[in-house]
Amino acid sequence: MIVMPLGPRLMEIFAITPSQFGLIVSTYTFSAGLMGLVAAWFLDRIDRKHALLWLYGGFALGTLACAVAPSFHFLVAARFVAGGFGGVASATILAIVGDAVPPGRRGQAMGTLFSSFSLASIAGVPFGVFLSNHLGWHAPFFMLTGASLGVLIMAWFVLPTMRDHLAREKGKPWKEMAAILSRGNHWRAFALTTVMTMAGFMLIPYISPYLVANLGISNESLPLIYLFGGGATFFSMRWIGRMSDRLGLLKVFTVVSLAAIPPILALSHLPRVPLWAALMVTTVFMIFTSGRMIPGMAMVTNSAESRHRGGFMSINSAVQQFASGLGALIAGTIIATSPDGRLQHYGAIGWMGAAFILVSLYIAGKLKPA
Repeated sequence: MIVMPLGPRLMEIFAITPSQFGLIVSTYTFSAGLMGLVAAWFLDRIDRKHALLWLYGGFALGTLACAVAPSFHFLVAARFVAGGFGGVASATILAIVGDAVPPGRRGQAMGTLFSSFSLASIAGVPFGVFLSNHLGWHAPFFMLTGASLGVLIMAWFVLPTMRDHLAREKGKPWKEMAAILSRGNHWRAFALTTVMTMAGFMLIPYISPYLVANLGISNESLPLIYLFGGGATFFSMRWIGRMSDRLGLLKVFTVVSLAAIPPILALSHLPRVPLWAALMVTTVFMIFTSGRMIPGMAMVTNSAESRHRGGFMSINSAVQQFASGLGALIAGTIIATSPDGRLQHYGAIGWMGAAFILVSLYIAGKLKPA
């Protein structure tokens, strides 16, 4: 959320290509994926609160390293550190939700949780872009580091200990891992996470560069994209979460996923239009592209038993991060820059995203609750 809006500025400052910018984005996700696989071996053997605090502290330090990065390669390395801690922290948060919230209210819980991304869009992204425009691209990372330390202190006092999963008898770590990986339903959940993520992450990292290079939207206007989109999704995500519990996860996932295809194709083929028209398209895109993740992730969480949920969600987080990085890298190799600076082949990326959504509907129909 903090790097992608800075795409045009980072590409200009470091004189890098869209593919290299994709590396800045995907390094975080690949690191998160690798560490997620490692954490899956021990995450169910630690108090959830203590695990989250250590991981979030590491994320704050990695973000500080991004803030002081003097070069492109240093920034990539710092992103690797931040991603390793941040990705596993995300898996731990999802495991906490799975343990604390019963299945009948899990859709609403996921909607509330994912609305945090909307708040990041409403407040964090516009303010971050504002800081980068006036104080340099380092400033948003310093801001995020300070905010992270404040949240870390609050979490230490507010979060309860969560040790119920430790009361269940545990086998050897490799046996626990084998139990997670031996279930076909778990593999269907991993496949659903993969295609859900790639459908969005092939397009999302390049929205800002595309709007600036092809539509002529200024860097100063980019915060409006995230302000309007974040404001809309803050309400739509919570509503989609409630509807998921009321009407059924699969039904809502199907409707929202199909509704996401038109704005994906519209955004990826958008010609030069006024700013208000671009805001309409990007806002609808964010509503439905992010909205399908709520019932989708609730179905994924429901597919694992509580005793395996920490390890399962860590692996699933790794899968999600790998899929995010892979989507960004694939798109980066397809997208090219024309002599006049415009991005080419973004429309092809849109068609690929739409195809992944259709595949996700097929896999979701095969997924069963634990």
